[in-house]
Amino acid sequence: MNDRYLSVPEVAEVLGTTERFPRRLIAERRITFVRIGRHVRIPESALRAFIETNTVQPASSGRTRLGAVA
Repeated sequence: MNDRYLSVPEVAEVLGTTERFPRRLIAERRITFVRIGRHVRIPESALRAFIETNTVQPASSGRTRLGAVA
C-alpha cells in the first residue's frame, strides 16, 4: 500500500476549494474515504480518480456555437 492519505484541508488545497466542498463529497459518499476514529482521510488515488472522472474534455473544434452567425 503506497497510497498517501490526505486530510480534508489537504484535499481542499489540492482542489483549490474551501474545506466545505470535500466534506460535502464525503457526506454525499461521492468520494472514497477512510475513517480512522473520528478522523477522515481520503486516499490520493481516490482523489486522482475523482478528478479524472469529473474532468470535462473540450468540445471538438468543428462545432459552432448555437446562435453564432457563420
